[in-house]
Amino acid sequence: MKIGDKLPEVLGTDENGKEITLSQFKGKKIIVYAYPKDNTSGCTAEACSLKERYADLQEAGYAVIGVSKDSAASHQKFIEKHELPFPLIADTDKSLLQALGAWGEKTMYGKKVEGTLRTTYLVNEDGIVEKIFTPKEIKTKIHAEQILDYIKK
Repeated sequence: MKIGDKLPEVLGTDENGKEITLSQFKGKKIIVYAYPKDNTSGCTAEACSLKERYADLQEAGYAVIGVSKDSAASHQKFIEKHELPFPLIADTDKSLLQALGAWGEKTMYGKKVEGTLRTTYLVNEDGIVEKIFTPKEIKTKIHAEQILDYIKK
């Protein structure tokens, strides 16, 4: 996925087993953020940053959707524990992560592994990717501020 590409119509199923499609967000901008794992320190910091500034993101016209390879049950616990106000896609087969280009080789603890590449996509009202925050750019504790700073430009 690169700037100018359109998101796939079917994004996946959320923590409640409900299908999430692009057309459900017609006329809205979307933040799709891919993260490695529920209830880990960096992913929790990122989710909580987005939660704390959720009203500001909504005011700027954005819906927020998280996606990881975790199960719906894991997502439900993560949402409940941290009172997250947005859906999380349970991409257990990694199809959305792969379509986004957010699945690939990375280095963890000095070893090369396959996994989710923490990436955020800002998508316009027509489903077109306008901005991509790469893993090296994202600062989990202040990620919402990074997005809001970009939007205000």
